[in-house]
Amino acid sequence: MLKLPQGLRQLDFRGSSVAWIREAWRLLRNVPGGKNLYGRLLGQVIPYTGTIRPVFITLEPGHAVVRLDDRRAVRNHLGSIHAIALCNLAELAGNAAIACSLPDSARFIVKRIEIDYLKKARGSIVASCTCPVSLGSERAEYHIEVELKDDQGTLVSKVRMVTLVGPIPTST
Repeated sequence: MLKLPQGLRQLDFRGSSVAWIREAWRLLRNVPGGKNLYGRLLGQVIPYTGTIRPVFITLEPGHAVVRLDDRRAVRNHLGSIHAIALCNLAELAGNAAIACSLPDSARFIVKRIEIDYLKKARGSIVASCTCPVSLGSERAEYHIEVELKDDQGTLVSKVRMVTLVGPIPTST
């Protein structure tokens, strides 16, 4: 049985999403199996994201790399990875990169997403996103790009997201 790092059991997943996204990664990234566990943990907190079983490779302010392993549950009728599974992966990578760049007082949501499907996606797919670092919590829109590549490094999809960032409302 995997022994979870002490700090992980004490995280408040109901608070600022950006805080626990960063802290859970910090606690799990160097634990054996921790990158897989981190993806599963996100899947528990964000159920739809969990359907693709993401594996995080890199997560730091302004940069995220996330892998989707090919399996029957994410395939379409043509035997390639389903378009929406690819979109889900891209959104996750973009959101993770943004989340690690925001202060705890901020929140975010995708306002628009566009995806170009360039080639059938087969095998493991890796989504990579680089975005501005050290963003503030003031209301602003950020344009984010995510690239999805297959095992051979071929670009299979390109995604453009507009993410709305703003302060977490204070309760009065």
